[in-house]
Amino acid sequence: MQIQDFKLFLEVAEMGSFTKVAAHRQTVQSHISRQISALEEACGGTLFRRTGRGVALTEFGDHVALRARQWVRETDAFFADIQQTARVPMGEVRLGILPSAAHPLMTQVFKRLQNEFPKIALNIREGQGGELDAMLDAGSVDMAILFRYDKPHNPDETLLTTASTYLVSRPGLSLTHADTVEFRRLEGLPLVLPRRPAHWRSILDETAKSKGFHLQATLEADSLRVQKELIADNPHLYALLGPFSVDQELRTGKLQAAKIIGPDLKRYVTLAHPKQGQLTQASRIVSRLIRETVEGWNGQITTPVHRPSP
Repeated sequence: MQIQDFKLFLEVAEMGSFTKVAAHRQTVQSHISRQISALEEACGGTLFRRTGRGVALTEFGDHVALRARQWVRETDAFFADIQQTARVPMGEVRLGILPSAAHPLMTQVFKRLQNEFPKIALNIREGQGGELDAMLDAGSVDMAILFRYDKPHNPDETLLTTASTYLVSRPGLSLTHADTVEFRRLEGLPLVLPRRPAHWRSILDETAKSKGFHLQATLEADSLRVQKELIADNPHLYALLGPFSVDQELRTGKLQAAKIIGPDLKRYVTLAHPKQGQLTQASRIVSRLIRETVEGWNGQITTPVHRPSP
């Protein structure tokens, strides 16, 4: 049994699906299944049970996962400590990131790493807020870029920027042609919303409730890509999205957006680190490059939202 076997095991436990892990690792599901079966045979017990939506840890698997996380964390720290004694910074940095921040922020950070710290490898994993928090807690990422709904005061999190919320539609609709739109104007609008129990959905629902109405969820979809494709292809649908997730579509004229006001639904974009353990030299460098890039872009994690010319 190798440490990579247990890293795979922990990844499956975290994602709850052989198929998702296979997609992330760019391999086939059967290959992941064979590796897990071999690990179960070596461990002498069943690690996962089948569920309707994937797999979940057995009681034995829970026990192994607890020990494996500690072993992986200590082993990674051991190698990181050795690498820090080298003159040239090196090592792998695992970064969890929101889909809307994946490009071009990561492109810029990667370019700087290649030019200034070529021996630092960047391993990027996309996920939504709850998934990224789970990755941090499990130690499967070294840092993560997250959306928070309150200004962070945790010493483990650094505020990168803030993001307002936009009502987004295909071009030509009057509500999104203006610069701003009052939240109360959402009453009765056919919306594409994230599924419950997503925290962001709860905030939207509670805000509407405080205004005396309920949001009309015509469709529900967690994927930003799916939400954008749905509203781009349908003249009767709207979505509530952040500026970074629609920047490219606004610049090309595929979508148009108006900032939500009354209230301004602001989210805080933070760079979060695990609560336990010290950052490696490589992680500190990547953290610094991310902060410097955002500061150099005037507090943006991508090109600022702008409206296309009519």
